[in-house]
Amino acid sequence: MEEEVLRYPIGRFRRPSSISPEELRTMIDTIKQLPAKLKEVLSGVPDALLDRNYRPGGWSVRQVVHHLADSHMNCLLRFKLALTEDNPTIKPYLEAEWAELSDSREMNIDVSLLILEGVHARLTHLLKGMKESDFSRTFHHPEHGRDMRLDTTLALYAWHSEHHLAHITVALHQTDSDH
Repeated sequence: MEEEVLRYPIGRFRRPSSISPEELRTMIDTIKQLPAKLKEVLSGVPDALLDRNYRPGGWSVRQVVHHLADSHMNCLLRFKLALTEDNPTIKPYLEAEWAELSDSREMNIDVSLLILEGVHARLTHLLKGMKESDFSRTFHHPEHGRDMRLDTTLALYAWHSEHHLAHITVALHQTDSDH
């Protein structure tokens, strides 16, 4: 596979110019379904395969699962901050460096699957309880130097869910000769 396809198996994120209520519902459903989809894809996978990278120089399946937990915990916090404060400035984190910490490189993925199950249950409940006008609330992302709307943030995390699920699927279906 070519580098771009391996890096972005579902394509790069494209910021939507507008998001309909139906699209919001679809994205919320994507968020809701991620933990179950991950469990299904990872069910019965031998531990050794969890250390397989989805592309040369990319993270291992194990690191991707732990990254999803790290990232989506931050997502929940960003939504809660934006819903309770006026355009709060969020704290970015160094995701590539977090992925190299021992918990991301070595721990059993079951811990992060449990985190994702809980975080996604909370996030889904929060999202379903939001009024349409709540999705126009914002937070400031200092790393990107701009304010981000919650509807766009939801689109990003729905894409992020499918993006990394595809990475995991690609890695698990590679043969040893693919490496």
